Amino acid sequence: MKTEGGPSGWLVIDKPAGITSNRVVERLRRAVGSKAGHAGTLDPLATGVLPVALGEATKTVAFMSKAAKRYSFRVRWGIATDTEDSEGKTTGESAVRPNQTAIEAVMPCFIGAIMQRPPAYSAIKIAGQRAYALARAGKPTPLADRQIMIRELVLTALPDADHADFTALVGEGTYIRALTRDIAAALGTLGHIVALRRLGVGRFSEAQAISLDLATALGHSLPASGHLLPIEAALDDIPALALTADEAARLRHGQAIILSGPDEGARLDRFDDGTIVGARHDRVLVGLARIEQGRLLPVRMINHQMKD
Repeated sequence: MKTEGGPSGWLVIDKPAGITSNRVVERLRRAVGSKAGHAGTLDPLATGVLPVALGEATKTVAFMSKAAKRYSFRVRWGIATDTEDSEGKTTGESAVRPNQTAIEAVMPCFIGAIMQRPPAYSAIKIAGQRAYALARAGKPTPLADRQIMIRELVLTALPDADHADFTALVGEGTYIRALTRDIAAALGTLGHIVALRRLGVGRFSEAQAISLDLATALGHSLPASGHLLPIEAALDDIPALALTADEAARLRHGQAIILSGPDEGARLDRFDDGTIVGARHDRVLVGLARIEQGRLLPVRMINHQMKD
């Protein structure tokens, strides 16, 4: 879709190593001419699926950021680093090299809702400053443990005594670097990430991803390329609510809609208060709205005004 601010929709980038997620967004913003934002930071070391929202799709980034993420990663046993990946300085060494039996014995401890301490080198803000900035300035600040969700954790290979390969499906806020650190600690050794690839975010997968170079080369022709996905592609897990033309018009103008009358119960019975829905008219996304005490309250409206 193309709006007055440039193309709108979702683009799935296969992020290369050695570049930040924000740098990817900046390059696309310049090449395409739309505002842009990403759904979930990938470390410079990491590669793989980075969903980027363009134009009006940026209004749905907050909802996409909560989606489950699937990773493959390789652990190097016996060495700890300050960044908990291969780009950091060595901070400790251990002679312990766990075997398959030992690894598989501790893995169940890391599945489900668990507590995790984020890495010192992370983008979490502390008193207005990023944790990684404090760490680089020699002032690393211990971060509080927080609850995360790990839905799947699978040992996929043991290339040699020093390395192990895993896949994981995790919830919002999970750090794979921290997961590696904690698995190593449970095994009585040290460890860090040497390779990390994101395989999917929500419904977005590697099969949909294109290279950053191709995306920037396409530039303004992205909408015609078939690679730009609709705004709705990020909202597959958000329930839809059909509106009449009058209801859609009122919602677009920021008005709450009172859903009452003999036929409204069937529309609302399946929703709890606080549910976010994708409000649609004639199958076109009007915006995101919240159900509250029989009313529909606008949250984020989508501008579908087209260029001439």
